[in-house]
Amino acid sequence: MAKYKPIDMVKEFHGKICGHSDTYFQKRGITLCTGRICNPRDLSKKPYSAAESAVREKFAQARAAVKALTSEQKAAYAESFKGQKKYTSLQGYMFAQEYGKLGE
Repeated sequence: MAKYKPIDMVKEFHGKICGHSDTYFQKRGITLCTGRICNPRDLSKKPYSAAESAVREKFAQARAAVKALTSEQKAAYAESFKGQKKYTSLQGYMFAQEYGKLGE
């Protein structure tokens, strides 16, 4: 296995890296990560299961709930966002709160 030495732009590699597809960049907190999607899923051969479809629907409902927030609700979320350290973005914090409201 080859050793990768990150360039200055990329400080850390995360996950498996292969040569089968294009490289993507992702920011996790303050760390910039790169990766490649190896052997992406072919939905015509292996469609989503019922559990996977339920998770995707729940995610879509949470996104819609975040988009539907009023300016007063966003301001309330912004105020409570200041007092926490878990989330690095207000958008992520609002999504987590709305996703949590949907329950299991």
